[in-house]
Amino acid sequence: MNLLRKILFPFAILYGLITSIRNFLFDKGILKSYSFNLPIIAVGNLSVGGTGKTPQIEYLIRLLSDTYKIATLSRGYKRQSEGFILAQAGTNAKILGDEPFQFFQKFPSIQVAVDAHRKNGIEQLLTLPEKPEIILLDDAFQHRKVKAGFYILLTSYGDLYSDDFMLPTGNLRESRDGAKRANIIIVTKCPFNLSLDEQHKIKKRLKVGVNQELYFTFIAYDDYIYGENRKINVNEIHSAAKVLVAGIAKPEPFFSYLQNSNDVCLSFPDHHHFTDKDLLEIKNLAQNNIIITTEKDYVRLKGSLPSEQLFYLPIQSSFLSGSENFNKTILDYVGTSTRNS
Repeated sequence: MNLLRKILFPFAILYGLITSIRNFLFDKGILKSYSFNLPIIAVGNLSVGGTGKTPQIEYLIRLLSDTYKIATLSRGYKRQSEGFILAQAGTNAKILGDEPFQFFQKFPSIQVAVDAHRKNGIEQLLTLPEKPEIILLDDAFQHRKVKAGFYILLTSYGDLYSDDFMLPTGNLRESRDGAKRANIIIVTKCPFNLSLDEQHKIKKRLKVGVNQELYFTFIAYDDYIYGENRKINVNEIHSAAKVLVAGIAKPEPFFSYLQNSNDVCLSFPDHHHFTDKDLLEIKNLAQNNIIITTEKDYVRLKGSLPSEQLFYLPIQSSFLSGSENFNKTILDYVGTSTRNS
């Protein structure tokens, strides 16, 4: 794979040129961006997958939903539906996509919508009788047709965009210069004991602008795994025989947090639709042991595996420091924007 990526280097140059021209045309107003008269926060990345967008969106929901009417708008990656869809009773992960359906299940007080065309999705949300006061755009950093009021850019500690290259040689969707559009940059999935000296070095590598804020977060795992009718303390299941199942971009931290030497770890592609063959393999390997998966995979596996065996491990995004400043920046933006709308 590495050799193939190197062979495709000329295509990476071409792809980078195309995306740079596109961004230039948007920056100069030759291609039109549409603004809307309410606070819109876009969360995204420069690279493909695995930076922790879902826990960051959930952090914003927890921060804002007690005060404001929130809507999330996602593309609904790999959903088996088209066009604009607003989550409601009877909606499932196949219709919405796994991550939006996770939002829908966890946060019943918010509106959850999907639409590949973000401009249309926003317009549809604003026609609702109970229209949102804030819209959170999931994975929308490259969606220049909509001009969000605030941009949060994520980059993984172990895979910084400053060390990456354009697709297909690297994993970047656009040039590193795209980071200049961000109001806030968050380095995700950090070691919880990351030193201040290393944080400073990363800041220099990322070339954070004087008007940008930089934060470092880590993945905080829940103390319990959750099934349909019960929960179990993680300490009680570490030594137990189990099957761990993950269909996420970078499953290694999930596996290492839970597994012992006798466990079976099954890794599938990100947003994987589990086939009958996959489900049979999981059941055969598990026998009577518990099956633990990610929260994102659980919404697709629930109902297809025995409920008494199937559990998931929730995660949250936690700040190494500066959470109060982050919260204040977001609340100040939202408060100013809502007063002006």
